[in-house]
Amino acid sequence: MNKGGIGIGSASIVLVFAVLCLTIFSLITFIVAENAKSLVDAEKELVVGYYNADAQAELILAELLEYPPHSRPAGIQGVELHYEYDFNRDQEVLSFSCPIPDSTMVLLVRVLFHDDSFEILSWRMHDTSDWLIDDGMNLWLG
Repeated sequence: MNKGGIGIGSASIVLVFAVLCLTIFSLITFIVAENAKSLVDAEKELVVGYYNADAQAELILAELLEYPPHSRPAGIQGVELHYEYDFNRDQEVLSFSCPIPDSTMVLLVRVLFHDDSFEILSWRMHDTSDWLIDDGMNLWLG
């Protein structure tokens, strides 16, 4: 005789529903963790590449200090050196870029050389990829 209330069948349905919810939440957590790991790996590669480019730039500057002031080369270690005259400082400024491996970034360096030392004017990362400008906004004009 059925006297009402919750029977074994409804408890099983609630248990199956709870297990299904926990499974879905665990899959969502796993997917989010995988996406975060891929972002961290990409950031790690960029940081390692930056420090490799930084070390190359420091080696270039150390090598350039060995040259006399007016006989510095046009390139060292496969990097093209650009000399320009700064009229405000009344001195020559050297600029060059070191590529950051596995990215579209380069390390841009601008240096003001003195007789036996140098002054760093800028030392920054720059993105060399082409920007695609989306200027086509399809608006409803009424």
